[in-house]
Amino acid sequence: MTSHVLVPVDGSPQAWAALEYALAEHDDDRITLLTVINPMEAGYSAETALPSAAEAWYDAAKEAAQERFDEAAELAADAGVPIDTALEVGRPSRVVVDYADEQGVDHIVMGSHGRKGVSRILLGSVAEAVVRRSPIPVTVIR
Repeated sequence: MTSHVLVPVDGSPQAWAALEYALAEHDDDRITLLTVINPMEAGYSAETALPSAAEAWYDAAKEAAQERFDEAAELAADAGVPIDTALEVGRPSRVVVDYADEQGVDHIVMGSHGRKGVSRILLGSVAEAVVRRSPIPVTVIR
């Protein structure tokens, strides 16, 4: 029976490693890539308070997500594995767990973290939060 595997991708080296792992280990399963646009990353500067700046930030985030999906599609095609993609907005750890639940995902494969330094200490690890909240298996790739 085919499983549904969710691979959150944020452009980090760890996320690419998770995708490569999923393509190699779950090549007979349904694989969905998920990118989450986190509005908190827009910040609270005066520029982003203006509707046009916030819209420009969101458009740039969607464009970056599409570029990741395009690159991932090339990797998947090279591996001979079809993939689906999804783009959501919200707090990444919550969105990953909720999306997995809503879409009947059987397994999550994700990178260890996308943040570095002080931001990781202040904001925590998305992977850690997903592991704690997820009712399904989560494989974390370093």
